[in-house]
Amino acid sequence: MKRLAVIAATMLCSAALTSHAFADGETLAVFTKNQTNPYFQTVRVGADAAAKAMKAKTLHYIPTKPDSIPEQLSQIEDVIVKKPSAIVFIPVDYKAMVPGVEKINDAKIPVVNVTDRSAGGKFVAFVGADDYSLGLETARFMLKSLGGKGNVVIIEGVKGSLTSIDRVRGFNDALKENPGAKLLASQPGNYQRLQALQVMENLMQSNSKIDGVLAANDAMAIGAIEALEGANRKAAVIGVNGTKEAIDAIKSGKLLATGDYNGFVQGCLGMTIAIRSLRNEPVITEIVLKPTVISKENYQPYDVPLESRACPTWDEASKLNTK
Repeated sequence: MKRLAVIAATMLCSAALTSHAFADGETLAVFTKNQTNPYFQTVRVGADAAAKAMKAKTLHYIPTKPDSIPEQLSQIEDVIVKKPSAIVFIPVDYKAMVPGVEKINDAKIPVVNVTDRSAGGKFVAFVGADDYSLGLETARFMLKSLGGKGNVVIIEGVKGSLTSIDRVRGFNDALKENPGAKLLASQPGNYQRLQALQVMENLMQSNSKIDGVLAANDAMAIGAIEALEGANRKAAVIGVNGTKEAIDAIKSGKLLATGDYNGFVQGCLGMTIAIRSLRNEPVITEIVLKPTVISKENYQPYDVPLESRACPTWDEASKLNTK
């Protein structure tokens, strides 16, 4: 993944070089969950970079209320009327959005599923990461830094979401490997920074000593750090997503580590596969990215502005399915 990050910072998308022989100018709709989690901005920038390199256009659909099921369903009705060439789709809820995906299927609009695997519907491909391994490896890293002991709390994502279920399962399995560590509480922060801050404040009122915080995404990890600072307390904190905010927090010593979910590459690959499918070029039907723990020891290759990144080549993409 380190090599991939270097590539992202230095190379142009080969897709631009290989696909222009086919018709271009397609318009693709990109569905993400919200504007509050920096991870989804990373996905959008990656999708835009791939589309630009392949001479296609993007149209973004983002619920104004974070993760709103009714709003995303309404946006699907809208996109079907506008009939884009294809769709890159992150469901706000992997089960509740299945009827919406089926409407997209009925409208004969190709759709690529990214990040959260849908429980139903037909897709050209799925692009995501191994959430369980991300949770397991980041938790192992934190517990090792604590010497395998201490009082730990978990801040979960949205209850019932696959990403949260798998990451928290990884957290708990790492805790089982360290009998000297004690889980004090496991509560949802819904992947939102402010909610995680409030959860952490409540947890600190109930627990006089917290040594470690396992947050299911970076936004919540940052919220937990703000709560700790507000109470003049310290704890080792980890997140998941590999966002710029997390990298900055690692550099300043506030965040111990983050699991690299590589939203930029997920956006790149989702868009590239959608366009390649439209142009009758070979595609990969499933890419699950390998987890990497980013810490103070290895953050440098990831400390690259989104605007300076470029997508992996198609040949490199074909080698990324390393679950």
